[in-house]
Order: sequence, then C-alpha cells, then structure tokens
Amino acid sequence: MISIKIRTKAISGIAGMIAVCLLAILLGPTPAHAETLKPVTFLPQWSPQAQFAGYYVAEAKGFYKRRGLAVTILRGGPEQPAGDQLAAGQVDFGTLFLTEGIARRDQGTPLVNVGQIVQKSALMLVARKASGIRTPRDFNGRRVSVWEDFNLQPLAFFQRNNVDVTIVPQGYTLNLFLMGGVDAASAMWYNEYYAILNSGIDADEMNTFLLADHGLNFPEDGIYCREETLLRDPEMVRAFVQGSIEGWRHAFDHPEEALTIVMARVNAANLPTNRGHQKWMLARMGDIIRPAGGTAPMGTLTEAEFRFVAGQLRESGIIETIPDFLEFYDPTPSTP
Repeated sequence: MISIKIRTKAISGIAGMIAVCLLAILLGPTPAHAETLKPVTFLPQWSPQAQFAGYYVAEAKGFYKRRGLAVTILRGGPEQPAGDQLAAGQVDFGTLFLTEGIARRDQGTPLVNVGQIVQKSALMLVARKASGIRTPRDFNGRRVSVWEDFNLQPLAFFQRNNVDVTIVPQGYTLNLFLMGGVDAASAMWYNEYYAILNSGIDADEMNTFLLADHGLNFPEDGIYCREETLLRDPEMVRAFVQGSIEGWRHAFDHPEEALTIVMARVNAANLPTNRGHQKWMLARMGDIIRPAGGTAPMGTLTEAEFRFVAGQLRESGIIETIPDFLEFYDPTPSTP
C-alpha cells in the first residue's frame, strides 16, 4: 500500500509538471522575456512606401525582434524631417541622403553613418520638352521646384553648371509642375517619375536629368544615429543595422510578400498610391541598392565615395570642411 501511494504521488507530480509546461507553451513568452526587448525608434525620411520596404519587412518578419529589439517605425516627411529629429535626439535612428548627413556633420551635429544602404543616386530633374530646357545651361533663369530636405545635390548641379535658378519649395505632390507653375521639378526615378508618366505625360514629352549622369552620382539613403547612441550601445546599433539589411535582402528575394507588407503600411497611412506604383518602386530600389557592377556589400560606404561627395559639397560652398571619414562613418554595424 505504501509503494502504491508513493507511485501515485509521483505520477501526479509529473502530470502537473507536464500541464504547467503545456500551459507555458500555449501562453507564449512570459512578460519577463518580453521586457528584454530594447525599445528603438526609427524615422525614415519620407512617408510609407517601398523606398523603405526593407525596414518594414524586418519589423513584420521579426528580424529585429530576433536580435532583441522592439522597433517602432515612425512616419517621416516634411512635417517631421528625419534630420531634425535625429539632431534633437528625438529618435534613435533615421535615414538621410549622404549629402545631408555630411552637411549636418559639418554644421556640428554629431551624426554617424552606420549603414549606407543606397549606393546609386536616383534623384533627377524633369522638364517638359516644350519648356526649351534641353541641356543643363538651359536651366538658367528658370523656376525649379526642389525638396527642402533634399536640395543639396540639385544645388551642386546648378553650381557646377554655373546657372542661376529660382528655387521654389516642393511638397508632397508634383501638381505645381503638372500645372505649369514651374519650368522643372525634382523627382526620384523610383517614385515621382513614375507618377508623372501616370499623369498622362509621356516619356518622349520630357527631358530628364539624372544627376548621376551629370557627375553627381551621390549615394543616397543611409542609416544614421547620433554618436552618443553608438558609444552607449554599439550592440543595439549593430542589431538594428543587421536586421535592416536582412529585411532588404528578404524584400528583394520575396517581392510580392514585401509589397503586401508595404501596402499594409501605405493603407494605414491613407496614402494615394497603389500596388503597381509600389512594385515599380521596389524594383528600382533594387537597382540602386544593388546596382549593376557594384561590388561593395550592402550597407558599405567607401572612403572614395565619401570624399567625392564631400569634395563636391565643399567645392559648391555647401560645406566648409570635410568631416573625418572614420568619425563620420562606422563600418562595424554593417559588417556580418
């Protein structure tokens, strides 16, 4: 009888342990585990679109979470410029064009490029052929709309070609250009150029000036943080950059899945676009993030590219001094 009671208690104890384990599995991670995720804020420089697909994919697929981060992706744009928010310490990470990153460092803002994602410029100027603008010299005396946050490269273009233009601030849309309010406008190859074609203006009715074709092939979107963030938590910075790179690779390998994730962001923001437009954008992002003939790993900024861009900005009078390369750029986070 004694042995039977002991066996019964033992069986009962084992059953209880199994029940507890099954309950833990069903309930998922405990609150204590969830608290180990580091909260991180990230601000792209524009509103939700496939230009930032890799980051959305990384968040949706758990690539950040697997690296111990709980990333909140904020909505960027003219009302909340990424450069201003980074400078004020309001966000942990943001994306900026290389030109803006260098200019802000020259102005004294301690920003660090921790991952140069876009390797080739997609910025362009567009003009109707009927305007008579056929060469860079034809911009002289014309009205050109330019984004305030992305004006450094066009200004270098005008300076290089010794033309004097009237700069008109450009907002979200190209309505001013479409209505004839300006002679030329800024556009991104992956976005506004496609929108112009969809507006009813055919490609053969326009003259386009890809700045990369005019000696101004400046790498664009890079991941930036403040110097103090990198010094305080280099592992967190590395985790964010590596998760972002994984997100971009997954987006290019699984474009339809990536588009579904992007469209969820777009629809939540009530933006006037569609899947076809975003599909064009994602494909063009692949062209400039992984350009034909490119050899640098994703996330890499070469010293030669940095010095070329910084030299152009100084020559144009946009910056006074060229920042030290290894102070401005830290290759460690993007290194596998």
